[in-house]
Amino acid sequence: MAEDMKKLHIVMLPWLAFGHMFPNLELAKLIAQKGHRVSFVSTPRNIKRLPKLSPNLAIFIKYVKLPLPKVENLPENAEATTDIPYDLVPFLKKAYDALHEPLTRFLESSNADSIFYDFAPFWVGSVASKLVIRSVFYSTFPAPVLGFVGPAEFLTGNDPFRKNPEDFTVHPPWVPFPTTVAFRLFEIMRIFDIVSGGSSGISDMNRLSLCIQNCDVVVVRGCTNFEPEWFQVLENIYQKPVLPVGQLPSTGFDDDDDENDTWRWMKDWLDKQARGSVVYVAFGSEAKPSQEEVTEIALGLEKSKLPFFWALRLQRGPWDPHVLRLPEGFEERTQGRGVVCTTWAPQLKILGHVAVGGFLSHAGWTSVVEAVQTEKPLVLLPFLADQGLNARMLEEKKMGYTVPRNERDGSFTSDSVADSVRLVMVEEEGRIYRENIKEVKDLFVNKERQERYIDELLHYLGTLPKR
Repeated sequence: MAEDMKKLHIVMLPWLAFGHMFPNLELAKLIAQKGHRVSFVSTPRNIKRLPKLSPNLAIFIKYVKLPLPKVENLPENAEATTDIPYDLVPFLKKAYDALHEPLTRFLESSNADSIFYDFAPFWVGSVASKLVIRSVFYSTFPAPVLGFVGPAEFLTGNDPFRKNPEDFTVHPPWVPFPTTVAFRLFEIMRIFDIVSGGSSGISDMNRLSLCIQNCDVVVVRGCTNFEPEWFQVLENIYQKPVLPVGQLPSTGFDDDDDENDTWRWMKDWLDKQARGSVVYVAFGSEAKPSQEEVTEIALGLEKSKLPFFWALRLQRGPWDPHVLRLPEGFEERTQGRGVVCTTWAPQLKILGHVAVGGFLSHAGWTSVVEAVQTEKPLVLLPFLADQGLNARMLEEKKMGYTVPRNERDGSFTSDSVADSVRLVMVEEEGRIYRENIKEVKDLFVNKERQERYIDELLHYLGTLPKR
């Protein structure tokens, strides 16, 4: 189907977070494999940190570097959310908005057919319209997250059903089937600034609303075989085409020598552990637990008596004043049984090792996809943004078990961590999680289905008239 159409030039503009850049890059690779050109736009430092492309892909994917404009209160060289504490992210959004003019200049000379953009650049749709380029809102958030958030016109402060944080903890009226997908009170309290606004001058909900309203088509990371009812909700509330692009399982890039050296010592340690005995612990590039939470997680891992490999980020960039510490004596007491890695770790390789039997995760969707790819059941400990909503859906499908927490402040105990990890990894009661994660694998990594989604997307873009 896709081979008969003219070759397209697609521009991709992800938000400045690696949990957004990587799914964009995976989609770019699949598009490039069909012989279409992709201009992948980001800032110089981020592009330098992206994986190397294989020579056959590098022909079709061009990295476009747009220097990030300076704004007050944003530290020098801070170009991604991973570089800064959470309270400075609004200033990163402000700098990102200032890419409006340089991106417009690039588009004017690019001869692009379509631009894919994320939730943050609310201004792209109107720029694309003026330049007669198709605009595609590409959501790296799964369909249930968008469906729960609701109609675009409700996101600008006009929601008749949601005024207070408590209103986000109940089933929304536009979802016509029973579901537990909703925020818990502590989750929405932690991120209520995305609803109410902030230092960037426009709330994330406003951004999302304008992105959806001003696009020609909505593209969602997800699979209609896995979540068909949620895709139907999106078509109902958006009243425009909504296309799935599959789960975009992580694929290999050209490894460099440093990565191979890092993996070598990790593999040596994992090779010494019993099959399926190790719990892998990681919370992505966005989420940073508090000191109290880190203490409870550490003591919980100790109490679980299971071997563990913990990829722990001690701070969000050099400007983060709160450097996390492990409990006194923890490393000595768990020596030989556990590893705490405070530098970069190759997550997919670790999860793919036969010694790993479970994944204590924040429920970020890329991590979820990688857990399914490698058939590792999930212990869920969400912290930010869409993670709580993802956790509800995974619970519904019995793919993961959430660590019990206090409803109001989100606190949890080391005992609940230990009990949850043991439940999912070794106890008979948790067998359902271990089996279900294997059963859904085909929905996430089936190559023929993934190819079909990309073919259908490209065919649609090739036949969609420019505005």
